[in-house]
Amino acid sequence: MEMVGKEGLRTGVLNLSFGKLMMVGGGENSGKGVNLKAGVITDWKDIPVELLMQILSLVDDQTVIIASEVCRGWREAICFGLTRLSLSWCSKNMNNLVLSLTPKFTKLQTLILRQDKPQLEDNAVASIANFCHDLQILDLSKSFKLTDRSLYAIALGCWHLTKLNISGCSAFSDSALAYLASLCRELKVLNLCGCVKAASDTALQAIGRYCNQLQSLNLGWCENVSDVGVTSLAYGCPDLRTLDLCGCVLITDDSVIALANRCPHLRSLGLYYCQNITDRAMYSLAQSKVKNRMWGSVKGGNDEDGLRTLNISQCTALTPSAVQAVCDSSPALHTCSGRHSLIMSGCLSLTSVHCACAVQAHRGISTIPNTAH
Repeated sequence: MEMVGKEGLRTGVLNLSFGKLMMVGGGENSGKGVNLKAGVITDWKDIPVELLMQILSLVDDQTVIIASEVCRGWREAICFGLTRLSLSWCSKNMNNLVLSLTPKFTKLQTLILRQDKPQLEDNAVASIANFCHDLQILDLSKSFKLTDRSLYAIALGCWHLTKLNISGCSAFSDSALAYLASLCRELKVLNLCGCVKAASDTALQAIGRYCNQLQSLNLGWCENVSDVGVTSLAYGCPDLRTLDLCGCVLITDDSVIALANRCPHLRSLGLYYCQNITDRAMYSLAQSKVKNRMWGSVKGGNDEDGLRTLNISQCTALTPSAVQAVCDSSPALHTCSGRHSLIMSGCLSLTSVHCACAVQAHRGISTIPNTAH
């Protein structure tokens, strides 16, 4: 079903939906603690609001939308109580579905609109911004049809966003992204992967200036990003924990040094194909992590402080000693089988780099006596 929430849903459809709800909510093997006594609830209109919301938390979003059209009481309860909705299952007419639902579901805090093929248009995003002012999480990934109008609308209507995914939205400009950053100052997670036009140094400077709570940023394949933008991020977003710079071919050691010095909570760093990165960047990371661990030990830190994921694949200028220094300074980085978090694909010169547990495992094998003799 591609379009639901229209007038006159057939009684047969409603009864089928009711049966599905009853099966999920009242089944003996549901394991959810919901027990509907036989004979008490005989029709879908008899379910109390509290029980209705509990049942709807267990079913798929299509069923929730159908249930919102059962009767006035259900519609009011769902429209007031529904805080999370995903329409990623909708392969056709998602734009019209969003236009029909957003005026009713005004209490949404999470809205997932991932698409396999582009459907969303600016008028749907404008409707989201007009009606869903409590929205905190919004996923618009692969919305290739959207223009700057959508970013401006989000900026003006969704001020409480903490997580925004616009990866693959290649039509957005850096001026629109900078405007959004200036108004959506509570952002903590931002995915700009593939937003080549939007993710410029100008936009990153705005993010660094206004989004000081940012913890995670994906700049994958944003080839216009340079040291100017990354340095602005490092200085403006001290709580940054995850940063993906894969394919950002313009950045140099200066970016990594700024991150090492200004972002003590950095746990994941992606530098895939950043071939201007040299040993100077690695030693800077190592020194900052040692310093942070020493300070953390005074304040009661633990061995998990430091980098947990580092991708330096195709960074062919790096030498084993520099990368080993980073590995030694961050105990959570692993090269051992099954725990790879130090990723070095395409760096044939780094095969001698090993984490502590990999070295210990190798020593354990070498000490096993040879029983063949």
